[in-house]
Amino acid sequence: MAKRDYYEVLGIGPDAGEGDIKSAYRKLALKYHPDKNPDNKEADEKFREASEAYEVLSDPDKKTRYDQYGHAGVESSFGSGGFQWSDFSHAGDFQDIFGDIFENFFGGGFGSGRARSSQPAGPPRGRDLKVKLELSLEEVAIGTEKTININCLQPCDSCRGSGGERGSSRENCGTCGGAGQVQQVSRSLFGQSVTIAACPNCHGEGTTISTPCYDCRGEGVVRGKKTLTVKIPAGVSTGNYIPLREQGDAGARGGPLGDILVFIEEKEHDLFVRDGNDVVYRLPLGLAQAALGDEVEVPTLNGTAKMKIPAGTQSGKVFRLRGKGIPDVNGRGVGDELIQVVLWTPDRLSAREHELFKEIRQHERERADSGGKGLFEKMRQAFSA
Repeated sequence: MAKRDYYEVLGIGPDAGEGDIKSAYRKLALKYHPDKNPDNKEADEKFREASEAYEVLSDPDKKTRYDQYGHAGVESSFGSGGFQWSDFSHAGDFQDIFGDIFENFFGGGFGSGRARSSQPAGPPRGRDLKVKLELSLEEVAIGTEKTININCLQPCDSCRGSGGERGSSRENCGTCGGAGQVQQVSRSLFGQSVTIAACPNCHGEGTTISTPCYDCRGEGVVRGKKTLTVKIPAGVSTGNYIPLREQGDAGARGGPLGDILVFIEEKEHDLFVRDGNDVVYRLPLGLAQAALGDEVEVPTLNGTAKMKIPAGTQSGKVFRLRGKGIPDVNGRGVGDELIQVVLWTPDRLSAREHELFKEIRQHERERADSGGKGLFEKMRQAFSA
């Protein structure tokens, strides 16, 4: 059975941040954990599926490979035997998540009162930014470079992103003692429970600034503009996106930068319609050309090409020009150009053309009267075949 898309498994989009990925997995782990669903094979399978998805999407390197190549880019991470618990390279995250799970199963509100200890969260990560980039079909076919201008948060020059005036220092938060979290204990008939939340004074960072920067008001970031060059590989399509790591908003007070996600959108083409890696061109032919055959010149994505039209060509006939389509984005060959014939009927005739068509019509009528198949009968049979 084919694996489901990891983003679909967790119920998130490709632009989800680290916190969104972790939150989505936490909900599924709480719902499907084997200890909560004993002897339930379906729940066990969903739990393993969610864990595998989280293991990939929470690791920046694996996430990048998955975004570019799908499951093929990360299959080696799981070995020939499928998903393995030992594959987790960031066990701290899983201990953090499963600590919550087991506390919910066995300790929540029934007297254990166990509080999870953790390090301060530190300065927050900057936001990921989305950019839409329109490309022509010709640019998609050969790949290109584009320059984009971005409005984003950048580190403040005055305090170099620290959020404090020069000479100021960071001190342990007086509210949480540097933990970045505060605990609230409540009691009920069933015992006591402990709620842990980010400290409201330091916002979970564990420290505060003695003298905030005047220019950025202690945030460490200011709004600005920057110009970036994006390399677009051949074969991309609408909906694909290119991640520019650590080029998004700067995090407050020295926090890490977010990413920029450049989403591709193809412009509608005047001549071609894309069908996967193939392109379709509708070729108008006159009745005489289709009946007698001809040599015509057709447009392609990189110029023109000559092709022969055999005598008796029917409307709707499709010819194929090999290798004249779109390269596969993963390097698996090049698509074709499909030439679809469309019979063209003139709406204005010269006197000579009018006489010729009258002769053809009369000839077709005579053939039909003598028991032969007229033009319209042939067309009816061709379309009903």
